[in-house]
Amino acid sequence: MAASELYTKFARVWIPDPEEVWKSAELLKDYKPGDKVLLLHLEEGKDLEYRLDPKTKELPHLRNPDILVGENDLTALSYLHEPAVLHNLRVRFIDSKLIYTYCGIVLVAINPYEQLPIYGEDIINAYSGQNMGDMDPHIFAVAEEAYKQMARDERNQSIIVSGESGAGKTVSAKYAMRYFATVSGSASEANVEEKVLASNPIMESIGNAKTTRNDNSSRFGKYIEIGFDKRYRIIGANMRTYLLEKSRVVFQAEEERNYHIFYQLCASAKLPEFKMLRLGNADDFNYTQQGGSPVIEGVDDAKEMAHTRQACTLLGISESHQMGIFRILAGILHLGNVGFTSRDADSCTIPPKHEPLCIFCDLMGVDYEEMCHWLCHRKLATATETYIKPISKLQATNARDALAKHIYAKLFNWIVDNVNQALHSAVKQHSFIGVLDIYGFETFEINSFEQFCINYANEKLQQQFNMHVFKLEQEEYMKEQIPWTLIDFYDNQPCINLIESKLGILDLLDEECKMPKGTDDTWAQKLYNTHLNKCTLFEKPRLSNKAFIIQHFADKVEYQCEGFLEKNKDTVFEEQIKVLKSSKFKMLPELFQDDEKAISPTSATSSGRTPLTRIPAKPTKGRPGQMAKEHKKTVGHQFRNSLHLLMETLNATTPHYVRCIKPNDFKFPFTFDEKRAVQQLRACGVLETIRISAAGFPSRWTYQEFFSRYRVLMKQKDVLSDRKQTCKNVLEKLILDKDKYQFGKTKIFFRAGQVAYLEKLRADKLRAACIRIQKTIRGWLLRKKYLRMRKAAITVQRYVRGYQARCYAKFLRRTKAATIIQKYWRMFVVCRRYKIRRAATIVLQSYLRGFLARNRYRKILREHKAVIIQKRVRGWLARTHYKRSMHAIIYLQCCFRRMMAKRELKKLKIEARSVERYKKLHIGMENKIMQLQRKVDEQNKDYKCLVEKLTNLEGIYNSETEKLRSDLERLQLSEEEAKVATGRVLSLQEEIAKLRKDLEQTRSEKKCIEERADQYKQETEQLVSNLKEENTLLKQEKEALNHRIVEQAKEMTETMEKKLVEETKQLELDLNDERLRYQNLLNEFSRLEERYDDLKEEMTLMVHVPKPGHRRTDSTHSSNESEYTFSSEIAEMEDIPSRTEEPSEKKVPLDMSLFLKLQKRVTELEQEKQVMQDELDRKEEQVLRSKAKEEERPQIRGAELEYESLKRQELESENKKLKNELNELRKALSEKSAPEVTAPGAPAYRVLMEQLTSVSEELDVRKEEVLILRSQLVSQKEAIHPKNTMTDSTILLEDVQKMKDKGEIAQAYIGLKETNRLLESQLQSQKRSHENEAEALRGEIQSLKEENNRQQQLLAQNLQLPPEARIEASLQHEITRLTNENLYFEELYADEPKKYQSYRISLYKRMIDLMEQLEKQDKTVRKLKKQLKVFAKKIGELEVGQMENISPGQIIDEPIRPVNIPRKEKDFQGMLEYKKEDEQKLVKNLILELKPRGVAVNLIPGLPAYILFMCVRHADYLNDDQKVRSLLTSTINSIKKVLKKRGDDFETVSFWLSNTCRFLHCLKQYSGEEGFMKHNTSRQNEHCLTNFDLAEYRQVLSDLAIQIYQQLVRVLENILQPMIVSGMLEHETIQGVSGVKPTGLRKRTSSIADEGTYTLDSILRQLNSFHSVMCQHGMDPELIKQVVKQMFYIVGAITLNNLLLRKDMCSWSKGMQIRYNVSQLEEWLRDKNLMNSGAKETLEPLIQAAQLLQVKKKTDDDAEAICSMCNALTTAQIVKVLNLYTPVNEFEERVSVSFIRTIQMRLRDRKDSPQLLMDAKHIFPVTFPFNPSSLALETIQIPASLGLGFISRV
Repeated sequence: MAASELYTKFARVWIPDPEEVWKSAELLKDYKPGDKVLLLHLEEGKDLEYRLDPKTKELPHLRNPDILVGENDLTALSYLHEPAVLHNLRVRFIDSKLIYTYCGIVLVAINPYEQLPIYGEDIINAYSGQNMGDMDPHIFAVAEEAYKQMARDERNQSIIVSGESGAGKTVSAKYAMRYFATVSGSASEANVEEKVLASNPIMESIGNAKTTRNDNSSRFGKYIEIGFDKRYRIIGANMRTYLLEKSRVVFQAEEERNYHIFYQLCASAKLPEFKMLRLGNADDFNYTQQGGSPVIEGVDDAKEMAHTRQACTLLGISESHQMGIFRILAGILHLGNVGFTSRDADSCTIPPKHEPLCIFCDLMGVDYEEMCHWLCHRKLATATETYIKPISKLQATNARDALAKHIYAKLFNWIVDNVNQALHSAVKQHSFIGVLDIYGFETFEINSFEQFCINYANEKLQQQFNMHVFKLEQEEYMKEQIPWTLIDFYDNQPCINLIESKLGILDLLDEECKMPKGTDDTWAQKLYNTHLNKCTLFEKPRLSNKAFIIQHFADKVEYQCEGFLEKNKDTVFEEQIKVLKSSKFKMLPELFQDDEKAISPTSATSSGRTPLTRIPAKPTKGRPGQMAKEHKKTVGHQFRNSLHLLMETLNATTPHYVRCIKPNDFKFPFTFDEKRAVQQLRACGVLETIRISAAGFPSRWTYQEFFSRYRVLMKQKDVLSDRKQTCKNVLEKLILDKDKYQFGKTKIFFRAGQVAYLEKLRADKLRAACIRIQKTIRGWLLRKKYLRMRKAAITVQRYVRGYQARCYAKFLRRTKAATIIQKYWRMFVVCRRYKIRRAATIVLQSYLRGFLARNRYRKILREHKAVIIQKRVRGWLARTHYKRSMHAIIYLQCCFRRMMAKRELKKLKIEARSVERYKKLHIGMENKIMQLQRKVDEQNKDYKCLVEKLTNLEGIYNSETEKLRSDLERLQLSEEEAKVATGRVLSLQEEIAKLRKDLEQTRSEKKCIEERADQYKQETEQLVSNLKEENTLLKQEKEALNHRIVEQAKEMTETMEKKLVEETKQLELDLNDERLRYQNLLNEFSRLEERYDDLKEEMTLMVHVPKPGHRRTDSTHSSNESEYTFSSEIAEMEDIPSRTEEPSEKKVPLDMSLFLKLQKRVTELEQEKQVMQDELDRKEEQVLRSKAKEEERPQIRGAELEYESLKRQELESENKKLKNELNELRKALSEKSAPEVTAPGAPAYRVLMEQLTSVSEELDVRKEEVLILRSQLVSQKEAIHPKNTMTDSTILLEDVQKMKDKGEIAQAYIGLKETNRLLESQLQSQKRSHENEAEALRGEIQSLKEENNRQQQLLAQNLQLPPEARIEASLQHEITRLTNENLYFEELYADEPKKYQSYRISLYKRMIDLMEQLEKQDKTVRKLKKQLKVFAKKIGELEVGQMENISPGQIIDEPIRPVNIPRKEKDFQGMLEYKKEDEQKLVKNLILELKPRGVAVNLIPGLPAYILFMCVRHADYLNDDQKVRSLLTSTINSIKKVLKKRGDDFETVSFWLSNTCRFLHCLKQYSGEEGFMKHNTSRQNEHCLTNFDLAEYRQVLSDLAIQIYQQLVRVLENILQPMIVSGMLEHETIQGVSGVKPTGLRKRTSSIADEGTYTLDSILRQLNSFHSVMCQHGMDPELIKQVVKQMFYIVGAITLNNLLLRKDMCSWSKGMQIRYNVSQLEEWLRDKNLMNSGAKETLEPLIQAAQLLQVKKKTDDDAEAICSMCNALTTAQIVKVLNLYTPVNEFEERVSVSFIRTIQMRLRDRKDSPQLLMDAKHIFPVTFPFNPSSLALETIQIPASLGLGFISRV
């Protein structure tokens, strides 16, 4: 099809525009060949006549369909041209807020000038491991592609980042390096990736500056090689720099700054360590104030300085070197302030003691006079002599600036060298990825030498880019076997030749630099003479003879020749350099060490940098006069060499291109300037890539994708089984020109515009189909609507007519009723009015009469009350006067009596003093005193008589006075009453007069009252009516308030319930967070442990020959058995310990539970020791007081021995009785039965003997238990003695506990080296102490050997004794041993009573234990006796019955049948017994070599757990602590070993998770705790553990189960992850719903199910497999629910994350597919009865995202519905989905920007996480609810297939 046929009516085109570059328009009529004008309609609403170029007759560019706008890859567009590229980038950047876009192999990155949340750890994890075309464009996708190709192709990679200043090159390169650091990790402990990232702040501070276009512009190019080892982990890095802009050190344009480091120094000048630099404000220095913009908005230079220093420290630059760097930089600033004064035109001088120069010399450590001299002079050398010449002020200033630039360049290179040294790795580099951050094409108003070099480098890079693109296109065509046609593309080799070839611009520049009198003007003339009119790319400006123009690949650039020679030479006076080399400041001469060496390009690259300046070299000894003529390589020559080396490096790698675009010059966020963007697109080669692609076959479809997309254009007969042939047949019919497409092996290649034509055909056919469907549906709908309306009209008419008739009848009835009502109403009104008046009259009369009666009553009542008041008042006054008189009299009497009593007391005191004094003076005068006492007594009697008489007289006197006083008061009262009566008479007369006046007034007022009565009555009636109305209103308000109160109460209860629910939810969330935190710590702990084990294995591999001597387990090691158990693997790794002959020094694997129990036991013993110590002190005091206690000790010991002998005698008597009973039983059998029956071979005899043997076996067992107990007593005694072991274990326990509590496990390995050094020193000291101890132990060993021999002899003698006497002999031996030991210790501690007392206490304890054992034996013997009696009775009854029923003849004739004696089956206790030496065999067969599949299919679930618990029960039954600990430790370590070996097998991990949980439940169920025994049977309660509390091990097993669960989640995640995206997103479960859109160069995974691709059925089959395996293993149902919930969370999170990062998946049809897939998952949950597991809730974000894709997105109501619906999605996720929403067909509409902003405004108050992606690695905290087993332990049978024949049931 011809391209002109596409220019039909309504076709949209692009036309040039001076403002917007390109403007969209629509054709108003079809184009016909030969037309010179196109009629267009602009989007602004205007019509336009567009004239075609008469020469070229080129038609305007066609616009792509709307469904292709916003594509991730520009090569997916149907029309590939400049306006299409520009529009696509603009739509993605402005509307969708997407800054990255693919353009073939190039990633276009537009600077948003805003921080975006797309660079977090979650985004890195999402892109890690993904194909580049499967995710949305991103810098991480390019980095992942480079990393993947490096690992897959074993080839080095390069990422080339280019662009204008301010386009974001440095940030892009930084993010790429951050991606490598995060994904690959470090291969060593040095954290190289952190150092690589830390180099950025340093390089930015010394190499970046503020320009008019960018606040952080890189003023140099750099190429960083990140090295990787064979495992592709970062091991180091190397940096090469290019073309530092040194001129910025001494000059800055307006609104620009110098390098950041200078301003950081000035901002930090007040720091104490910087005072010596004597810095100030940046405006005080010439080199920092020229731009007039010393501050960058939003940047704190002081903080940046702290970051720079921190980065230097991280990279190993010492503090002294840092201060040296700052000294040099400060010296450069002070050097810039050095001023010169002119003497004349050819000479100048510096003022004496010039302060800036003094500071410079002090900081640099050079001589002031010498530096001052050579700043104003220079040395000239001729062939014969050397002389010194003064220089002018201008020359001196230039020389000063050249020196400053040279120093800064040297310092820059020195810092780069040190950074490279810090990033260098000793490990051999296997491969590398290079990141090139280099300047883009530059053109300014004035372009100089720097722009020339930059554009030269871009010409080389563009050439390499074009060749790479051309090569990829060629490879694609050859791979698909497409005929290759030569594509014409721009080759910039001529431009490169113009610059770098012989007699090129650089060559002529170097030649002119060698000329003694060469100038910029002479060099310009040479350029004109050589290249003008000879090279089309070289031009001369019309108005200038000092400039030239070069036609670059991007644009024409005019360069000014002024300054080229000086910048190319880059010379500095050698004398100034010599002065600096002679500096006392050691660091300064280091900067100039390489000045004397000729540096080649290879040597430059080896140091990781490119030297850019060089001073003239020294003259050789043979030619002293040639110093001035010696020249180093120029800057241009060095740059050309380094550029060639860079191109060689890039050509040897696989390049990846990132082109950074600056959207506007004002740094406005998300603002797109089309003019600036087009300039950069042309300059960076993106449009050239488009042109090369468009020249061939840019659109490429696989056959399956083409068939799926354009199936609608095919007829049924065209569809064949062969998709390839079908596509060929259809294309031949649709596109007649065969040159427009080509058929490859797997793809169809289309030329530009053909896909658009096919899309047009497809849209036309779909539109026609839609019109037909709409026509039919609309006709049907209208017919249906008409019939419905007709039926409704008839119905309405019928109802209206009936309604009118009913209304008329109702009117007649109402008229008649109204007449009757009026009659009765009028009668009622008249009657009511009469009654009211009559009632009012009666009321008035009653009120008036009542008023008069009440007045009369009040008057009488008032007079009566006045009389009563007078009576009461007069009585009160009389009583008050009497009381006052009595009180005064009594008070006088008291005062008088007190005075008399005081006098008497004083006399008595005087007499008492005189008596006592006489007593003291005259002790012997007792008789006289007695006489005096008698006299005193007599006088007292007389005194008392006189006092009684006096009191009688006083009483008589008082009574008389009282009578007189009463008479007086009565007279006074009568006088007062008379006065009052006269007053009252007068007052009554006055009152009568007043009352008369009042009566007249009342009569007049009465008339007024009567008049007002009627008015008042009316008012009261009205008031009553009003009150009634108000009452009704108040009642209504009351009811309303009551109703409101009820509602409020309900609301309050509801809110309280809601709050309660929320609080409970919050508490549950907090609990889950705490669990999650604990389990994450546990996971991190296990990871660190595995890393520790790996490192230890590496150490063991490195150290082949173990050192002899003492070996010790590292104290920093903490195994995964929580805080209780050490890993037995350490013991296995240390299988060659240094063993001596003494058994006490054998090393065994330690168990942390031992430490815990020993610590507990130590505290108990200390408490007992303290109690005993107190008792001992009291005993010693008693011993000191009385020696009788010493004599009683032998008696006590004798009493103990007597008790033991009594017990022994009792046992002997019991044994004798048993013997007698056995003998009697034998005799009875022999006497009662026939000889045949009692014969040794008879059945009855055999049965009896079996019973006897079983009894004897049980008796032997009891004996063995006694021996075991005795041995345990001995071992406990030996275990108590070594206190050092106890203290060491306690210390170790505390260390381990501290490590766990303080979270130092993660730093355990870091302290390993220091610990090893400490251990070595401890080893030496321990070795010496062990040698001393060995000598002492050898003597003890000899004595123990003798004791052992004696014990063996006794044991042999005991074995020869009959069974009955063995217990007696063993007990006798024990008593004898204890007695001897007692005597020995009594002699030993004769001088130390305290030690002897403690020993006696321990001996008593052992004797008590022994007595308890004897009592147990007594019980056992009695039980056996009872069993023997029962058996004897049964046998006797059986024999009597047989003898009565059987005759002698029958006995002879009939065969003898075995006697069937009913015997009770052996009662198993649900325990398993094994020997200690079989423990490893048990663990090996039951754990290490067990195959889960066989156990799960053939045996009961959890059988290994039951077997292990039954073994633990038996060890608990034996009270063997060591056996319990050893078995549990071996079990835990073996499970870990199995999981470490086969940890990737889901079946193995599931099996051991189930068994670990079952083992944990068994330990709880049989622990004996009431909470766990509720569900047990009585038999199960009998099986509870009796001796040990294993709660500590339950915690260990719980932690182990958590680790296994987390490992199970990781395994199933690794299995499910490859299936999820393909099955949930890419695969079309409902075929034909979603069409395949055209894709670009980076093909995405096909949504069509090919062989090997995963579908939803694959996920469901895998889920079924997981569920069946867990059920077969007997996993707890609650645990299965948690696993399923975690699986569904992983499915939902990964699906949603990919949806948020894939624009092509955000469409209406894909939302429908997702909802269908989720419904299938929910159906699976229903089938498995797992709907209540919480798994469905984890899919809620995915469900809401699918709904968001399908709902309407236009109006405000739609926005409100979306906000209320998407409560499980964050705001960022909702906005991201809306931005990514892409129509698949033309009938869908995009989401408008205004609608997205409406959503953002509505959701601005929502408080949710700003994180975009879900955490797919999140693991829900797991719980293990207690699940008791109903299985009886005694019924469990051990199958022979397990190979456990060495254990026996008990």
